[in-house]
Amino acid sequence: MKAIVYTQYGSPDVLQLRKIKQPEPKNNEILVKVRATSVNRTDCANLRAKPFIMRFTMGLFKPKKIVMGTEFAGDVVKLGPAVTSFKEGDRVFGFDDSVLSSYAEYLVISEDKGVSTIPEDYTYQQAATSIEGAHYAYNIINKVDMVKGQKVMVNGASGGIGTATVQLLSYYEAEITGVCNTKNLELVKSLGAKKVIDYTIEDFTKDPEKFDYVFDTVGKSTFGKCKGILNPGGVYISSELGPWSQNLFYALVSALFGKLPGQKGKKVKFPYPPNIRRSILLIKKLVEEGKFKTVIDRSYPFEKIPEAFRYVEKGQKTGNVSIIVDDDLE
Repeated sequence: MKAIVYTQYGSPDVLQLRKIKQPEPKNNEILVKVRATSVNRTDCANLRAKPFIMRFTMGLFKPKKIVMGTEFAGDVVKLGPAVTSFKEGDRVFGFDDSVLSSYAEYLVISEDKGVSTIPEDYTYQQAATSIEGAHYAYNIINKVDMVKGQKVMVNGASGGIGTATVQLLSYYEAEITGVCNTKNLELVKSLGAKKVIDYTIEDFTKDPEKFDYVFDTVGKSTFGKCKGILNPGGVYISSELGPWSQNLFYALVSALFGKLPGQKGKKVKFPYPPNIRRSILLIKKLVEEGKFKTVIDRSYPFEKIPEAFRYVEKGQKTGNVSIIVDDDLE
């Protein structure tokens, strides 16, 4: 089968199109013919193995898994002998941030992992770009006790995680202020933001309004910069470690003392996301209820995955980038 492989960490130039052996499903695994996949921030981090700590699980000097890809949508074509949750022909989608090897024509995944059937009337491309951003968004939101009407600022509201965060916050009936660039102001409003700030014109950290939560979905700010717009007792959460990995330290101090000393009860939490299956089931539910829809910026053919990485690494994508693996997919 065709696959995009890499045998060393580095830039998109290390990615190569090769023929490799097709996997076979083990006892409780399903074999999926991949129709579509994506290139997202998790994939970019896996490509370069940054931060360095990732190498302790992915491979210290070179990747243990030579086929990348964390997100997919496709069809079940073969079942392991113990599989009971799926049948051949099921349309399925899934995600695994520790590498799922979806940059290939076929993949295998355990039926009890992050995989589910695709909602009816949802396309393969939509399904293949629905999970990563929404998974991280949900695991930001579920770290706080969200109450209807609370004020939330979302930095990076037009990215993969950001567009999902705004939609999920809208589902929880929060009052949302989104921060994005000029071209995406109307998009972010349409997803549920009451107010939008154009970061190319205004410094959102100087906003006169105060917020219960500040969610930085692109990791380009810090608690130090954002604490002034937090209400007493407010919470700052970033999708990244911070310039000096301080978000982990602040989160630890916040957990130990219930707040950051000298910060009027304000605290930092870190969105460690352990339950992918829970996220997928929520996404499926919201899609079926018409309350969530993935935002797709661009689509690339399978052979041009390196080009897709180069685009995503610019940090300017709107929503998500899909990859068409099946040539017959429209």
